[in-house]
Amino acid sequence: MSKRHICARCAGNGPTCCEGPDRDIFITKGDVKRIETFLHNTDFFEYRKPVNQEYLETDDPLWTNYVFREDKSRRVVKLNDSGKCQFLTPFGCTLPTHVRPLICRLFPFQYNASGISNELERECPREFLSQGESLVQALGIDKKDAMMWHQTLYQEILWEKEEDEINHRTHL
Repeated sequence: MSKRHICARCAGNGPTCCEGPDRDIFITKGDVKRIETFLHNTDFFEYRKPVNQEYLETDDPLWTNYVFREDKSRRVVKLNDSGKCQFLTPFGCTLPTHVRPLICRLFPFQYNASGISNELERECPREFLSQGESLVQALGIDKKDAMMWHQTLYQEILWEKEEDEINHRTHL
């Protein structure tokens, strides 16, 4: 098996978790600031309603109440002309880990506001694993990092809603 990172192996063979109109990558305002600082531009996100209705049918009330705007749209990474995340190449993501959207860093962990599940998303391709390698090992994700990213994600989701409410009250 190739020594390339599993995400690069997947991106070279596709399809990936980063492509298709039903694969929206939600980004927080914190994600926007990190990516904007890295890229020196802001033309990488838009507000869009989900194509995949599963995004709206979550059992996570914080996600439902804080991520979606009244019209059910939310801030997501723009897709390129091929319907892939604009940061995806055949060699993987062009963004360094510390800049990537928090939900990308957390993938394939399943999570909600309560925490991270021990169960991983089934769609991450295990066929690209080396013999005896676990998915978490291949991805190089430390559980402590994932827990920190999870905490940051939900802090940023809550802060954003609070900031929007303060801005709304000051403009009345």
